[in-house]
Amino acid sequence: MIMEQLLDIISRTNKTSNQILQEFLESEKLLWPLAAANYNGLKSVEEKQFQFDGFQIKVQFNPERMRSSAAKVDNQSIAERKCFLCSENRPAEQDAIAFGDQFLILVNPFPIFKTHFTISCHSHIDQRFLPNVKFMLEIAAAMEGFTLFYNGPECGASAPDHLHFQAGESTFMPIATEFEQMKSTAQQLYSVAETQVWAFDNYLRKMISVESNSMEEALKIIGIYYTHFQEMQLEKVEPMMNALCTFSDRKWTIHLFPRKLHRPRQFFAEGIDQLLISPASVDFGGVFITPRKEDFDKTSKVDIEDIFKQVSLNQDDFQKLTEKIRQDLN
Repeated sequence: MIMEQLLDIISRTNKTSNQILQEFLESEKLLWPLAAANYNGLKSVEEKQFQFDGFQIKVQFNPERMRSSAAKVDNQSIAERKCFLCSENRPAEQDAIAFGDQFLILVNPFPIFKTHFTISCHSHIDQRFLPNVKFMLEIAAAMEGFTLFYNGPECGASAPDHLHFQAGESTFMPIATEFEQMKSTAQQLYSVAETQVWAFDNYLRKMISVESNSMEEALKIIGIYYTHFQEMQLEKVEPMMNALCTFSDRKWTIHLFPRKLHRPRQFFAEGIDQLLISPASVDFGGVFITPRKEDFDKTSKVDIEDIFKQVSLNQDDFQKLTEKIRQDLN
């Protein structure tokens, strides 16, 4: 049974979305043994961290993420399995809170975060960023305190055939606190009263960040980024990318991560050379997820640098992209 609209619950109860969603998660855990066991399992998740120049990367051992990290996302595999985000295939215990006419907020039963949601489209349509980024901003504004993230169809989405976002508490990823500190070393591409844009090429991964009080301005800048990046990857259904979005103090912060590769060579290696790491938005936010203990134990600072170098846009292409964005904005 679909619950009422999130915004209606906020209006009716005078509670924050954070309170409502926490209560929703707790109610699902009472009714859904799988979710209860996996959220309880987060207490025993192991974590280590590596310090870089002005920022850190955490590595998490989380065995329940195996199905996501190792998901087969080739066309044949997708065609042969039932879509786990379609309503007719979801577990009976998985309830939902509606957001608008198009999206359902679902408890993610295989969590990374202590509070982890999947925001799934009602319709079985492909994972695409630009036509749906406005929804991402709207949902982020309604879910203050959470970071929404988008994994592209070749960039970590385990259901590239079904449009969805995910959300987790904003304090979880190091990028939440590092962004403010790292601005001083970034290129500022654009600055007006309500909107600023930066390019980061000294953060292991390449990143373009937008801060704005105006949804219209933010969408315009995202559109410029997308158009120029798409010109660089014309063979792709959409340019390879991940995105993070938060809303706080009446302002959106959007981080865009342009990529050139889905999975690093370590993912496909055999024996002791294999690291089953498939970077997606959370990894780009500063938390590498390893579903196997042996990968957690042996992942090193050098591995992290190498994996980001493989999957992120290279320096020359990033400079060309940022220069085109700068020219259009100014």
